[in-house]
Amino acid sequence: MGDNWGFLSTLLDKVQSHSTVIGKIWMTVLFLFRIMVLGAGAESVWGDEQSDFICNTQQPGCENVCYDWTFPISHIRFWVLQIIFVSTPTLVYLGHAVHVIHQEKKLREQLASPGGPRRFKSPKYTDEKGNVKVKGKLLGSYLTQLVFKILIEAAFITGQYYLYGFIMVPMFPCSRAPCPFTVQCYMSRPTEKTIFIIFMLAVACISLLLNVVEVFYLLCTRCKSRSRGRTYTPAQIPVELPPPRWPGTDVALQQNKKNLELETSHSIGGSLDGAKEENPLVGGH
Repeated sequence: MGDNWGFLSTLLDKVQSHSTVIGKIWMTVLFLFRIMVLGAGAESVWGDEQSDFICNTQQPGCENVCYDWTFPISHIRFWVLQIIFVSTPTLVYLGHAVHVIHQEKKLREQLASPGGPRRFKSPKYTDEKGNVKVKGKLLGSYLTQLVFKILIEAAFITGQYYLYGFIMVPMFPCSRAPCPFTVQCYMSRPTEKTIFIIFMLAVACISLLLNVVEVFYLLCTRCKSRSRGRTYTPAQIPVELPPPRWPGTDVALQQNKKNLELETSHSIGGSLDGAKEENPLVGGH
């Protein structure tokens, strides 16, 4: 199974550079505790579980029918489907991120070319080294794939519970045709298989919890960045604000100004007339 996981592991490894710290932890959990354990231990524990499923009857076809009724899908194949479905939204996000990196790389080449057009916008999702900044459309794409992973993970955990529970019982009664009567069927190594079932369930719950935490982490980071962008620096705070202007204030101010000018002109004219009347008396003396 190691060769079968090689292509998927290579693709998921590329997501490491395009995800957050919590996303990298989720990727480590996926690689170490799901893919490697599933390929190294669980497959050898289950093996060909159908051949080890024995019923106390010699009726041809009874064991096959009872096994299909008890296990509609084997645990190994169920977990393989779970890993593939959970990884699919991440691979879709990887395709979007690679597309954005390719577009901004072409944009940098156009801006750096001599005589190139300068009307293009500067790249905002990648830096000079090609590192991706999760924001804007990429942030929306990243949050979308997290939501889909949460829904898929929860659906598989619920489906596992309704299909065959979380404990492997050693004996299964079966009365399906063509069994002549209610027969007892037995599963090999039920305790060992129960340990693997509980382990894979715990890892799935940890993966689900990491996805939920990452969603809240990204939303809180986004809200903090917006609040910081709205704060004023000391240079941006106005030193003095103009007084409020009410309707009709300009007309009243103009009228007061005219009245003041008229009073000033009358006072100046009166003082000049008084000086003219006193001048002949002064000259007579």
